[in-house]
Amino acid sequence: MNTTDAKRILETALICAQQPLPLREMGVLFNGVLTADSIKLVLEDLQNDWAGRGVELVHVATGWRFQSRPQMREYLDRLHPEKPPRYSRAALETLAIIAYRQPVTRGDMEEIRGVTINGLLLKQLEDRGWVEVIGHRETVGRPGLYATTRQFLDDLGVESLDQLPVMGIAPDQAAMRERVEFGIADNALITPAELLASLGSSNEEADAQARIPKNIEIQESLEPDDGNSS
Repeated sequence: MNTTDAKRILETALICAQQPLPLREMGVLFNGVLTADSIKLVLEDLQNDWAGRGVELVHVATGWRFQSRPQMREYLDRLHPEKPPRYSRAALETLAIIAYRQPVTRGDMEEIRGVTINGLLLKQLEDRGWVEVIGHRETVGRPGLYATTRQFLDDLGVESLDQLPVMGIAPDQAAMRERVEFGIADNALITPAELLASLGSSNEEADAQARIPKNIEIQESLEPDDGNSS
């Protein structure tokens, strides 16, 4: 099969796919004729073909997908004007602790934040598909160890945790206390991008902002409601 035909097939499959496509699924398209390495080369050609357009081909944690470029967001918003979804700082700081310090127990999170963490909050983060229990610490009570999921990376538009904004200091109780002293309450509503940007080191603030996708579209609220799953 020539490269042109392979690109046409992959392009069609990726555009029509509802979720990112991993290499193993793309291999099914070619009945094993193309190896994973060959498919990667075709994908790189496709990326070059779409360079400079409003849509880009990206590699995220669970596979490859087409998505709008961040700079196109303001124009798409004109079709469906909506304010970015916002979440409680308590929820997103807990998520940030898990992302940067994983694997961590609920006790670890409470020690870092200096407050008790609502169990429903963790459940909703799990229901959203952002965190999961990956094991248990071998200590009294064998508390669960939380870590982020590949879905979390997909929703942020990154391939690995290494692509999260670089932090000067990992989240700690002093940092959390400082934000409270400046009047930022746990129930203050912020976006995922704002939270991650606020945790970035001052020297890398601009870089962190550039690396946080602006086209995150998340519908469910992480605020505790009546206990229903999202």
